Parts: sequence; C-alpha cells; structure tokens
Amino acid sequence: MADQQEATITLPSAPASVTAARRHVTDTLRAWGLPEDADAMGSLRLIVSELATNAVQHTFGRSPTFTVDLRLEGAERLCLGVTDSHPGRPRRLPAAVQQDNGRGLLIIRTLTAESGGRLRITPAPDGGKTVWVELPWLPVPTG
Repeated sequence: MADQQEATITLPSAPASVTAARRHVTDTLRAWGLPEDADAMGSLRLIVSELATNAVQHTFGRSPTFTVDLRLEGAERLCLGVTDSHPGRPRRLPAAVQQDNGRGLLIIRTLTAESGGRLRITPAPDGGKTVWVELPWLPVPTG
C-alpha cells in the first residue's frame, strides 16, 4: 500500500448530492479494504452524510458546490473532509431549533470521539472552510 491514498469528489450543493457523497465514501473505503459491515463504515457514512447535509443546507446559496476529500495516511490515519465556500464556521443551534434539526455537529463530534479521532475546521483557499474528521485507520486483519 502506498504511503498515502487520496480520493476526491466535488458535487453540486443539492440534496441528492448527500447520497452521492455517501456512496463515494463507501466505495472508496471498500476499495481501500474496509469491510462493508465494519462499525467504522457505518460511522463514516453517517459522518459524511451529516457534513454533506450541512454543506447543502447551511451555506445559504453561497457555495454552489462542496468537495469531499478522503486521505488514508500511511495506513494509520483516515482523514475525511468536506469543503464548502461559505465563510461561516459550523455552530450549534439553539435547543429550541434542535428539535427538528441542528444535531449534526454533535453527532459528528460524538462519533469521532468514540472512534479515538478528532474534528477540526480549517480555512479553505476560497474563503470557505473544510470540516475535517481524522480517525485511526484500523487495518483489516489478513489471513
């Protein structure tokens, strides 16, 4: 395996793109050796769904596309990032609003922490941001 593997997809900021982002992550991770039924696969699908949904719903038309990046670094760490061109950073919504939505970031933080990873937000070159989730890569046992 190479020291680093990467996969990227840019999608329109539309609800149907959330499914496409999830499929891209699933297909890539499967190709990199993560079994379909692994707990990490389910967590990563949910994380990318939440991040992509945020990129579609909370950019208020200021990000016509979003990009999903996957990097497997040295078979030790998986980085999943979603970039949009909206300058605002994700924030928790008030509890009253959270009855219908607004729990995505909490879900992402919880799944990331439970997996021994970390969440970080970095500025993007176009003035937007990338929300990164970094998780330990659990190699698939061989033979």
